[in-house]
Amino acid sequence: MSEVVTKATLAKTTTGILAGLTTDQKNKALLIMADALQREAAAIIAANAEDLERGRIGGTPESMLDRLALTESRIDDIAEGLRQIAKLPDPIGDRLELLERPNGLTIEKLRVPLGVIGIIYEARPNVTVDAAGLCLKTGNAVVLRGGSSAISSNRKIVEVLHHALAETAMPQNALQLIEDPNRSSVDQMLKLNGLLDVIIPRGGSSLIRNVVMNATVPVIETGAGICHTYLDSSAVPEMAQAISLNAKAQRPSVCNSMETLIVHRDYARSNLLTLAEVFKEANVELRGCPETLSLIPWAIPATPEDYATEYNDYILNLKIVGDLDEALQHIAQYGTKHSECIVSEDTETAARFLQEVDAAAVYHNASTRFTDGFEFGFGAEIGISTQKLHARGPMGLPALTSTKYKIYGHGQIRG
Repeated sequence: MSEVVTKATLAKTTTGILAGLTTDQKNKALLIMADALQREAAAIIAANAEDLERGRIGGTPESMLDRLALTESRIDDIAEGLRQIAKLPDPIGDRLELLERPNGLTIEKLRVPLGVIGIIYEARPNVTVDAAGLCLKTGNAVVLRGGSSAISSNRKIVEVLHHALAETAMPQNALQLIEDPNRSSVDQMLKLNGLLDVIIPRGGSSLIRNVVMNATVPVIETGAGICHTYLDSSAVPEMAQAISLNAKAQRPSVCNSMETLIVHRDYARSNLLTLAEVFKEANVELRGCPETLSLIPWAIPATPEDYATEYNDYILNLKIVGDLDEALQHIAQYGTKHSECIVSEDTETAARFLQEVDAAAVYHNASTRFTDGFEFGFGAEIGISTQKLHARGPMGLPALTSTKYKIYGHGQIRG
């Protein structure tokens, strides 16, 4: 029996126990896990250093190494995420509907766990903790398959969490890590109907596409983040500069960072060169349309492929447009339905942008970097869903639940 099947089977055996845990028992487990992470921070950072060294030897870009890196401060933040999850209301058991039928039946609709959730992700070891915390809080077992670039970090983190769970009512086997680095382990997970109830991929477009196209297990699709910021003609330059720089350069390796800045022609003629200088100081390479090149001498030409690329790096596309319609058209063509922003003082223009842009999160005068479970008050997130089914945007606790009907009668039969 393969590692994948063995660990998924172990996870499956815990679902009955998980369903019977109280909210207090689950919260206590999360708090003990958080304390353990901070207590073992040095060991986790040492394991992470192994991953970083392999990455540097292999030529991994610095922006991607940043996604991989763990520091004491980042571990503190990850632990705080678990504590925030513990503070959140437990959705399991929530009554969503109560129906009284004419025949005397009482029908109750309740939130229940999904069961066993498979998470396939890449180079961000914080996902290991976020996924574990959110799944366990909602009574779900979880089978994690991280990328090979973070294997040392993930192995140590799960080891720490397993030791922590031994002190709680939460079964250790509810948290499993697939350590097989071969792609075949992913392929196996995609077909584990009967053991996995749902799969959630987190990562680049190729990973997500592979999961969506090949899985027989149900998938909650997260999406690549080709995010845009549109500077309207009425945008306040100081605000536009602050939002644009934050959206691109504050942490370019994450999915909610901006990849294309769309600029109204009137704004561009007065302010784009100054803004470009700010990006230059931040070591952001600029690629632009022909009109952009006429205003910014050091920009290089942008191709259609550039506009369709999630760089996760210090590279920014620029597109000058004549009006809102042209901006909306560009976003519709190249956006991934993740996060889009308009900077504008015109309330009607902003309202139209928020209404017409098809994305999980749309912003008026705020950076796209806020599309994040922690920032939304969810404690952490399992991913950013760009689909249109039951979960969309940052997926917190309710997104990891299903429903069950309980029907109460007193001898009714159907005629």
